Amino acid sequence: MRENLTKLLALALGGLILYTSATGPFESLVQRAIFLALVILLGLVVYPLGADRRWRPLGLAVDLCLAVGTVLACGYVAMNHERILVELPWATPRDMLFTGVLVVTVLELSRRAIGAIFPLLVLAGLAYAWLGAAIPGPLGHRGFDLYFITETLYLGDLGVWGMLVGVAATTIAAFVLFGCLLLHTGGGQTFMDLALRISGRSPGGAAKVATVASGLFGMVSGSAVANVATTGNFTIPMMKRLNYPPPFASGVEAVASTGGQIAPPILGAAAFIMAEILGESYLRIALAALLPAILFYLGVFLTIHLVARRRNLQVVPDDELPSWPEVLRPERIIPILAALGGLFYGVLSGRSIQMAAFYGILMTLLTFVPFALLARMPLREIAGKLLAGLIDAGKGMVIIGVLLAGAQMLVAMIGMTGIGVTLASLIVNVGGQSLFLVAFIVGGVCLILGMGIPTTAAYVLVASVLAPALTTIGVEPLIAHLFVFYFATLSVITPPVCVAVFVAAGIAGTNWLPAAGEAVRLAAAIYVIPFLLLIYPALAGFGSAVDILLASSQGVVFVVAFAALMSRVAMTGNRLLDVAGLVLVVGLALIPGWLTTAGALLVLVALFARRRQRLVAASPTPGEKRPDVHQGISAKETHP
Repeated sequence: MRENLTKLLALALGGLILYTSATGPFESLVQRAIFLALVILLGLVVYPLGADRRWRPLGLAVDLCLAVGTVLACGYVAMNHERILVELPWATPRDMLFTGVLVVTVLELSRRAIGAIFPLLVLAGLAYAWLGAAIPGPLGHRGFDLYFITETLYLGDLGVWGMLVGVAATTIAAFVLFGCLLLHTGGGQTFMDLALRISGRSPGGAAKVATVASGLFGMVSGSAVANVATTGNFTIPMMKRLNYPPPFASGVEAVASTGGQIAPPILGAAAFIMAEILGESYLRIALAALLPAILFYLGVFLTIHLVARRRNLQVVPDDELPSWPEVLRPERIIPILAALGGLFYGVLSGRSIQMAAFYGILMTLLTFVPFALLARMPLREIAGKLLAGLIDAGKGMVIIGVLLAGAQMLVAMIGMTGIGVTLASLIVNVGGQSLFLVAFIVGGVCLILGMGIPTTAAYVLVASVLAPALTTIGVEPLIAHLFVFYFATLSVITPPVCVAVFVAAGIAGTNWLPAAGEAVRLAAAIYVIPFLLLIYPALAGFGSAVDILLASSQGVVFVVAFAALMSRVAMTGNRLLDVAGLVLVVGLALIPGWLTTAGALLVLVALFARRRQRLVAASPTPGEKRPDVHQGISAKETHP
């Protein structure tokens, strides 16, 4: 019964997404009310109260009450959307009841899906709006009564029905559907096989496979934790089978999955929200995030490579690699290329992002179905794959929809009370006009606020509260939002509440603390990349082509040196000299200018040249055996 109801509701939600992607959304409040009602109903089925407990009948009664209340509350808004937007009516006791039902249901579903941290934050925001008059000092405000809070949350398009839920109900939903259909029609296995072929035979091949595969999945899935749970069940056992240390395998998977959140085109769904908040085009946001994402993956790949050489990590065996002809079969590659082609055609031709996603969906169907028929796949199986994609899209929207509804409540309270402006002023007062001191404070607070919260909701929170602190001292708004977004994203791998690491360590069967240490080391570059954006705005596309080239060159030199430093690779044979040389390169790369870039590059090349000389000198001559030498590095250097 529950399984059938889940499929039915997920199919209804997926159908709504597909229909409105093709024909355009309904009136804003209608679209958002129907969407949220379906999301909540599906969430109550997927995350039942008291499942497998003796008191489940009581939980079922509570869920039924919440479901009925949600349908009535959302239905009332959908049927009265014109009056709500035109008249801005005063709140009545009935409106307060409906608002209470929605708030309780959204926060309870958030608790069931991701834990108590996020709903407690939202409750703190609501309590602050109501009781602010009792708070002394600069953080206090005049306070708002429950009627005014109800009018803000429920009877308008600033509260529950605000921009975040609007983006979730249209653009994000369309991309989730696109990603699910692409994965269910063979794209998922093709991504994995491509990752195996591209990087499986190089040093640390299994870890690089995890990085490529998880990055590809993460660009589509929009959730680091879900990505770890999906690809990690393949990549982590493969790394362990090849004798990779379990903490290292866990750290690699957590970092790779997190990297997908900062990589275009989707940025874990944050690209669409950032575009709405800033009033920028989606394409501008994606292009601004491109170079930082490339630098991040360059740093991760190089760190894995150097650590793999030092630890003698094995490559993926030939018999586990698919052949290139198998991977590049037309029936596997053409649907993916056509889907991405349809998506990019829609974006570049100026269509709405939702319509561009629909083009991608349409091209997926128009290529997958003919190839499946040519392969004599039964019609029932073809329909089953497509329905599975629709159902998974519906399920995937539960957490996103519920979290963004809760985040929209919090954003509404932040805007109503002015706490964002107040905190920005306090941070600027503490940091003065020192850009990097203010940025350091903002980055630290972002890490704390984002802990235990999925990427998209974390970004919304920090963008509302902390981005203004950077724009106040003259940082470009896009740079400020990318800065806080990166640190909010990193919270899923930063101890102590590193959710992605917890999941990866659970799959690997290891302690989460050493896994978190490996993750932080592998992702060390991205903790610095946001500061590089402040030094070199050209990394986000600000400035001339020459500025962008200079910034890119300095970014590459910095990341390579930083990766070598973090991997503790032996360059000269003297550890202190190695560290001093790499720190010098890092320092020079942080000083804008072609001269410092050239100096940093020369020092870096000299260090790697010295390393190569040592490798050649340590290599055994033909017929000579050196049992304590591995790949030109002594056994003492081979292990950490």
